[in-house]
Amino acid sequence: MVPMHASVSPVEVAGLRAAFPYFAAIDERAAAGAAAALAPAYLDSAATSQRPLAVLDAEREFLAHSNAAVHRGTSGAVGAATGAFEGARSLVAEFVGAATPEQIVWAENATDALNLVTLGIAEANLGNGVAGSERFALGAGDEILITQAEHHANLIPWQRLATKTGATLTYIPVREDGTWTIDDARAAITERTRFFAFAHVSNVTGFVAPVAELVELARAVGAVTVLDACQSVPHIPVNFAELGVDFAAFSGHKMLGPNGIGVLYGTPEMLSALPAARTGGSAITRVTMETAEFMPPPLRFEAGTQPVSQVVGLGAAVGFLTKIGMDRIAAREHELVERLVAGIEELPGVRLLGPSDTSQRIALTSVAVEGLHAHDLGQYLDEQGVLVRVGHHCAQPLHRALGMASSTRASVHVTTTEDEVDRFLAAVRGAQQYFGMEVSA
Repeated sequence: MVPMHASVSPVEVAGLRAAFPYFAAIDERAAAGAAAALAPAYLDSAATSQRPLAVLDAEREFLAHSNAAVHRGTSGAVGAATGAFEGARSLVAEFVGAATPEQIVWAENATDALNLVTLGIAEANLGNGVAGSERFALGAGDEILITQAEHHANLIPWQRLATKTGATLTYIPVREDGTWTIDDARAAITERTRFFAFAHVSNVTGFVAPVAELVELARAVGAVTVLDACQSVPHIPVNFAELGVDFAAFSGHKMLGPNGIGVLYGTPEMLSALPAARTGGSAITRVTMETAEFMPPPLRFEAGTQPVSQVVGLGAAVGFLTKIGMDRIAAREHELVERLVAGIEELPGVRLLGPSDTSQRIALTSVAVEGLHAHDLGQYLDEQGVLVRVGHHCAQPLHRALGMASSTRASVHVTTTEDEVDRFLAAVRGAQQYFGMEVSA
């Protein structure tokens, strides 16, 4: 996608990096004359992002001065902690375009959030539903549609659900570059499709799916849509209500927030009809020795003690991103991805995975180097101080479809510099030379 707003300038990037202890330490060493070539160039934000001091301070401040059990008791301390907890929910809701905070459910991570959906659907089909759960009826003859490009977190839960219910799991095959089109989706969706799950942005190719058009296809056959938004929410403006999805999942640690906190978004209708997959304290209104009655969403899905300090930290991360402006972040990262793609395409013997048209991708690029295993490339890059992800990136079927077992992924965030991008490109070329690749320019 091509952003239409002003970017974050390199001068501003330098100021932003100072707000991150990780980057500040690197830049201070460089300013003191340390060898820049050996300073870490962090190009792995698609795996996990670094945290600004604002996030670390928010967690520390809460634990040091406001720690209490939320939604338990009537003391002032509990009220203050609950206010911080629910305040973060409101911030996240506004950030992703939810009409109400009740559409935001806390989970352990995005994988957990997606499992809340599939396990809830399974509960509905075991007779443990709530009012409206017939919406999730699934059985023999029904289909669940995904894509061949999915992260395992948006594949394996659907495999399990298909096995439990007797439904058939179908998929949209990828093309030679790892992408797929609205026409491919149109050919795969049928009147029997009950659920359609797909990634907003591929964690391997950076390809951006046409979400709104796909939602229209799903609605035409009455299918429920489930969006993996892990690689989109941290990098571009996302409004789930405008996109029209029924459910969406994303994680905190990829968007400058803490580990151990993820988010499930759902429309009020869908969340109200979805049974809880996990049960216990806090999620109930009345319990007898035989039965239990459950809270309305979102508390229905939040049994047990919640990771309150992580929730508060996620709220701080949202505030940090909002202050910069997601439009400006998207514009800045588009510049970096353009630089990455252009540089990769100038390297002989290096295959770019995903579209070369940067208007169709964001934030990350994966490559395969002819004659060089991804892990060998990754080790060489590490020795040059360039930190990337190597492997199958939890997307084995996609790599298999592309004719490889693994790839090397460089991913950016708003704190990434042009120099770091250039170091990656130079290091890939250096690896080819080091391993004796006979490559003609």
